[in-house]
Amino acid sequence: MVVDSGVVGTASDLPLDARLRTIYDDVHRLLASHTPSVLVLEDLYTEYRFPRTALLMAHARGVVCLAARQHDVRVLALSPAEVKRAVTANGAASKEQVQRSVGRLLGLARLPTPSHVADALALALTGLSRLGGRLA
Repeated sequence: MVVDSGVVGTASDLPLDARLRTIYDDVHRLLASHTPSVLVLEDLYTEYRFPRTALLMAHARGVVCLAARQHDVRVLALSPAEVKRAVTANGAASKEQVQRSVGRLLGLARLPTPSHVADALALALTGLSRLGGRLA
């Protein structure tokens, strides 16, 4: 059962500190309202050709991890290939394959969109599996 889903969005014209604050506030609010015991986070992956992207993503991951720590929520990091392999049996699956697999695994009437939502649900499913949980 999917309890909540969505995308934390920030305005690209805001300074980095304001964007990070938005991410932190939204994650903090979600953790407070849903009180999970684990937060599953995608391991940082980037091409070496784009070091700036890696640095920006590291900042965002940092505020997510901070919010989790403040709520005593364990953080489990999984690689993108591991998640894709777990939900599609293909570590190089496309975004569309992940969306279809997640929709099927969760019995959703519609495919999860945007693809970031499908990725987050795939992370949750894989984390649940890695921690020995079962879907009821």
